[in-house]
Amino acid sequence: MEGAPLLLELANWSAILGCAVLKLPQGLVLLATKSARGLSLESLVLELSGFLVCLRYQSYYSYPLSTYVEYPIIIAQDVILLLFVLHYSGKMKHALPYTVVFVVKWYVLGLQKWIVDLAMNLSTLVSAASKFAQLRCLWQTKDSGQVSALTWSLAAYTCAARIFTTLMTTKDLSVLVRFVVMMALNVWVTATILHYRKTAKKTD
Repeated sequence: MEGAPLLLELANWSAILGCAVLKLPQGLVLLATKSARGLSLESLVLELSGFLVCLRYQSYYSYPLSTYVEYPIIIAQDVILLLFVLHYSGKMKHALPYTVVFVVKWYVLGLQKWIVDLAMNLSTLVSAASKFAQLRCLWQTKDSGQVSALTWSLAAYTCAARIFTTLMTTKDLSVLVRFVVMMALNVWVTATILHYRKTAKKTD
């Protein structure tokens, strides 16, 4: 396909740019409201774990940087967001233990090929669990609270873009399956947020 390289470049850059501002809407909401209501701490921790595995896996196999360069950006944003949530939830004392766990995890992942391969296969389940943790939080409270629909919709788009770039470059099945599952769940979370937001407006 003559236009394939251009489409690939556009998909790569759109995914990177999308991820560059992915958590910004959520962060701004937290700063404005000074409340983490509706946000699942468990979801954030699991999501961060999944991103760390993906970054370690793709860098371990020396995949093209353009196919995963957004991960350090998302991880940095997730760390900041996690600190916000811990702060506004009165749980800042948990910050150090989380840091230690993530640092140790990063080190262990690079020790053996089978470890990083296994972790990558499991990361889809971990990341899926992070989405279900957020969904459960929404279902239990029936309130989208301070959860940003824009952040979740951006996440869905970047997954869609990465499905395309993965098919065009590495064709790694583990990575591809992860993006497909994550896209579907991100859309589900977005729809749930919008549903409860609409319900709240009707109640008002």
